[in-house]
Amino acid sequence: MTGRTADEKRSARLSPEPAWEERLADARGVRSIDTAMPGPCRYRALFSPRRVGKCTAPNSIKYAACSVSNFNNPDGSITEREFRRMEVVARTGCGIVTNQGAYPDRDGYGKAYVRQLSIAEDRFIPGFARIADFIHDAGALAVQQILHAGRYGGIDHDHCIQPSSVPQTLRHFRPPREMSVQVIERCIDDHAQAARRAREAGFDGVEVTSFMGYLLSNFLSPFTNTRTDRYGGDIEGRGRFMVELLGAMREAIGDERMLWVRLNGAELMDERGGNSEAECVEFMRMAERAGVDGISVVVGWHESNRGALGRDVPSDHWLPLAQAAKRAVSVPIAFGPRFGDPVMAEAALTRGDFDFWEVCRPMLADPLLVHKLAHDSVDDIRPCLGGLVCLSRMFRNLPYICSMNPVLGHEFEPEMKVRPAPQRRRVLVVGGGPGGLEAALVAARRGHEVELWERRPQLGGQLLAASREIGGGEVFLRLIDYYEKQLERVGVTVRLETTADGRAVSKLAPDVCILATGAEVPRAEVADEAPAGVSVWFADDPGDPPAAERVVVLGIERTALVGAEVLAKRGSRVTMLAGGSKQAWDVAPTFKWRHAAWLRELGITVLRGASAAGWDSSGKLQVRWDPVQEYKEGTERPESLELDLLVVGGRRTSRQELVQDLEYRVDVLQVIGDAVHPGSVCQAVHGAYRAALQI
Repeated sequence: MTGRTADEKRSARLSPEPAWEERLADARGVRSIDTAMPGPCRYRALFSPRRVGKCTAPNSIKYAACSVSNFNNPDGSITEREFRRMEVVARTGCGIVTNQGAYPDRDGYGKAYVRQLSIAEDRFIPGFARIADFIHDAGALAVQQILHAGRYGGIDHDHCIQPSSVPQTLRHFRPPREMSVQVIERCIDDHAQAARRAREAGFDGVEVTSFMGYLLSNFLSPFTNTRTDRYGGDIEGRGRFMVELLGAMREAIGDERMLWVRLNGAELMDERGGNSEAECVEFMRMAERAGVDGISVVVGWHESNRGALGRDVPSDHWLPLAQAAKRAVSVPIAFGPRFGDPVMAEAALTRGDFDFWEVCRPMLADPLLVHKLAHDSVDDIRPCLGGLVCLSRMFRNLPYICSMNPVLGHEFEPEMKVRPAPQRRRVLVVGGGPGGLEAALVAARRGHEVELWERRPQLGGQLLAASREIGGGEVFLRLIDYYEKQLERVGVTVRLETTADGRAVSKLAPDVCILATGAEVPRAEVADEAPAGVSVWFADDPGDPPAAERVVVLGIERTALVGAEVLAKRGSRVTMLAGGSKQAWDVAPTFKWRHAAWLRELGITVLRGASAAGWDSSGKLQVRWDPVQEYKEGTERPESLELDLLVVGGRRTSRQELVQDLEYRVDVLQVIGDAVHPGSVCQAVHGAYRAALQI
């Protein structure tokens, strides 16, 4: 990408093309999507109306209740923060919008998160009615999800309830207590009353979920249901709770409204004695016989040993589960786990693989996804990185966030909106990593004249190193491509292979300079002293590592792990010297397990408490062992290692050499992202967004 000519820049300043956020700021959902637009003409299946029960959705896109926001009050009442967020969700352009799961019981055993919504009392109806009105005003059908967490609930109690007292495998959940028949019957009535409240609030339907191993799936699974009465035993017995539950909910809402159920296409609980995929399909048949109007196909439990939703799972990996469901039942099938590509969704709908494309996380990243699709502008969709930061936060009872959408959860704060700057200023952004790219884009959207300098021949910064990740790393290249297109659209001048120093910045004379110079792996002394025959490669380099048979990696942080995994995947024998660092400490909690699994699968040796001490006369790397570290009995502790390639990882350090140099050369100096403290893509993007709003 190169800078524009003077004439092009002058033209862009006089008549800039408005950013998507400004062009569609007043969009009101599907009513703003004309069927004559290029998107509906190209993506006919996605934009076609679809029947569900006695309702007709204006298109075939269903917004999924994929996460509990934790924006609400501890008593389950709805906050203004939640209302503002739901106004945005309502206007996404989806034909069906599902509100996040609300627990149905006044005792709160169904409550999974501290600030989860409650639909357990009539006093909550007005708040839900306001949300239903938002959705209807946007032209969509409104569905309220009812979520009883079962095994993962009882957060305000000292125990949870489930069909049988099967012990927890994850320590942070409450110890279980078996439900009596009386408690089961009351729970069914709680769901029916919750459905009645949703009906009175004006929702067009209700949905009950078994996703993630919540109560419904606890009854269906032989792992958590070991009962010998009518609610246990064979598949019919385990499914009886679901059948009675759906029957009671249908009676509560009547035949005019939709009844949805979310059921696992695969539990991923084989190691614990869960249901097979064939049994999962049989439960869908039972649900159809019980009178549901639609089935949403989901995947996995909290306790699954395999991931279902992260970027390590290919986009179409779970599609066969939807196809199996579609063959088994005649009611509409909604599907979306990891299936976030609208082009693939159009093809699948056209083939008849499912009936509704069910989306959530891609629309956390870009709430305008459907509108951009309607304009046939797929390249303008901000990608979801699949790092599951949203879940990492939710599981810790914090408000959920999205790495790529700093406004998520802050829609009610006027200072978080991109507004025209009161005065047009000349802005220089130094560094083309995620922080610099976001800062340049937002500053330009506000009307500033923006120039971005990057010392390397390509944009991306640490995104280039991250893109090597063996499971889904290519999404970071898509993110770079997205930023390049958006910077071009808003008229940012990009200068590659341009090194910033005090003299060069002074010559440009910007009003504001944003330093997004990032961080780097320290140049370890042991690497400088590597003997002949041993190659050295730094894990944060943008290029791929050289081929080698025997590899030693210094560090256990994210960059080191990615480099080690790439080399091991190629066939190298890899040993990591972890020192005293905690493994993957700089990785989102919901993705740490993935790196741990890759280490096992690829046979990578991790020496904890070991660090490089130098080289001996034969060219071997000497190993220093921490005397304070506690080592497992039988742990091998080699004194030296033979190697062909040394990979330097370890904790990155901020590149701050320009801070002091520019302090007295520019009017306003801001330092953002890794240049302040090495962190995540999420921290870089969010910090850059806020910094650009202050200019």
